[in-house]
Amino acid sequence: MEQTEKINPSDLNLTEKLIHVNRVAKVVKRGRRFSFSVLVVVGDGEGHVGAGLGKAREVPAAIRKAGAVARKNLIRVPMDGSTIPYEVITKFGAAKVMLKPAAPGTGVIAGGGVRATVEAAGIKDILTKSMGSPNPVNVVRATMLALSQLRDPKQELARRKLVTTTAEGSGG
Repeated sequence: MEQTEKINPSDLNLTEKLIHVNRVAKVVKRGRRFSFSVLVVVGDGEGHVGAGLGKAREVPAAIRKAGAVARKNLIRVPMDGSTIPYEVITKFGAAKVMLKPAAPGTGVIAGGGVRATVEAAGIKDILTKSMGSPNPVNVVRATMLALSQLRDPKQELARRKLVTTTAEGSGG
């Protein structure tokens, strides 16, 4: 996979959205020790989105950690007006996600983690389907993977033309 440029979160006006809080218990000699894992999505509503998972003994600390991780994992989503340029299907673990462009005015047809992720990215019109595992962590990761695989059609066409012209010129 090609390396993308790092996005500086300090330049963006990011909003955080809490997706899922999971309480886990570790059984020790004196009873149970509770810990929390939190899934957070951050986005500026203008094509930048990131997701992060934070774990801590208290919920606020876990949210803070998840937000920091999400800011480090920001991606740029190429958009075609208020939707995505083309359909994409990805799988992460047992969670499978389909994202499909929609006509203006359709709205965000999505549920749970997919909805939060595409809304944070600023996508206004999209059709989605989440299949397989309903695990919110894997669904959000599959959505992020799908959004990261999107390419701007014009830039991709220019890149492919550049690759073919250089490949033809170096025949030997």
